[in-house]
Amino acid sequence: MGNQVFPEGKLMAPVKVGPKGQIVIPAEVREMFGIRPGDTLLLLADKTEGIALPEQNKAREMFDKFAANFSIGGNA
Repeated sequence: MGNQVFPEGKLMAPVKVGPKGQIVIPAEVREMFGIRPGDTLLLLADKTEGIALPEQNKAREMFDKFAANFSIGGNA
């Protein structure tokens, strides 16, 4: 990542998983999304698509797309 310049509103940053499974969200990302101590984030995970921590107002739209591809007991 280093000195790479990303378009406005875009950022890529490495994070390290600690021994308790915790990650630190880089300051630039916290500032970009207004994330403050005590905020709750929604983690979405899909083995083929990866992990996402969506902005709260986009979480519902992402969840709906995710849920449309998920079925309990394999009844798709």
